[in-house]
Amino acid sequence: MLGFLLRLLPFWVREPLLIAVGSVLGVRIMYLAVRDHDRVAAGLGVVFLVFTALRVYVVIRALRARRHPSPTASADRAAVDAAVQPRTQPQTQAGTRPRPGPVTPEKEHNAWGQAVAAVAVFGALAAALWLAPRFMPTADNTPQPASCSGETHEKLPKAYKDTPQPVTGEELCKALHRPDLAKLLGTPGETATSVSSTNNTAPLTDGKVAQPEAEVRFDTYTVNVSATYNKLSTDQYVKLMKFGDETDIRTLKVLGRPAVLYSDHTMRLEIDLGSGGSGGPVEEGPLARNLSVALDRSDRGGYCEITVWSSSGALPTDSALLSIAEKVLPKIPERPAR
Repeated sequence: MLGFLLRLLPFWVREPLLIAVGSVLGVRIMYLAVRDHDRVAAGLGVVFLVFTALRVYVVIRALRARRHPSPTASADRAAVDAAVQPRTQPQTQAGTRPRPGPVTPEKEHNAWGQAVAAVAVFGALAAALWLAPRFMPTADNTPQPASCSGETHEKLPKAYKDTPQPVTGEELCKALHRPDLAKLLGTPGETATSVSSTNNTAPLTDGKVAQPEAEVRFDTYTVNVSATYNKLSTDQYVKLMKFGDETDIRTLKVLGRPAVLYSDHTMRLEIDLGSGGSGGPVEEGPLARNLSVALDRSDRGGYCEITVWSSSGALPTDSALLSIAEKVLPKIPERPAR
């Protein structure tokens, strides 16, 4: 359809149009090819530029032929006029000779005016298409950073109603998912890939102990924060570690609260959703670094735990966990006196 419309245009409109469009597209495609190092785009740009050069050559030949007509063409035209003259002369003598009047010469089309007008119009259109992306709003297809706003507001278990001033998983998520969290971990250039939170209860408690948690994943590290509202003090927690597999245990204080740093392995569970059977056995996952801090200065029971691990087994420094705790703990209300 487009080719048919182009053939209907006069020569001095069609050719400048093809030159304008071909040159604009060729230069634009070559610019993008050089910027993106794309060989396919470079080849396409060369095709457009060669096509434009051919059209320029055709226009130059037409202009030369228009200015300097060949002698053969002039002789042929004179012969045709001489052959037509004897036939028309008797008819003119036999009939009434028309009264001579002023001869109006046929107005020739201004080829240069048509060419300049076509180039100007389509040059303006090309410039508009070229500059439109800079001034027109475009759809932002960049992936949006993960956030806690998409969390579903699920009904809290009964344990949360029986616990004074408990923090929820969504509140923990907002406290943990800080703009400077990646910087605190020592990877300032990373962005969170996923964020989640839950309002769970502690295992083996028959749903009577609230244990909300939140998790933020980066390309390098994964950070998990949980708050357990049981009656276990930090001192009792440290004594239980002697019977577990925890290593590199170090007690300290964080914001005036008793705390303990230790290392432990995560668990890896594979779940088979096919018809072949259930999931595989629970395996030992990568090593994780944990910081457990009492929920109040008097250590009346309950603790907030920050856990960091990576699939590669690399761990951040202990100072990174302490910095995260100093940012998260003020968002968790201290446990009131019983």
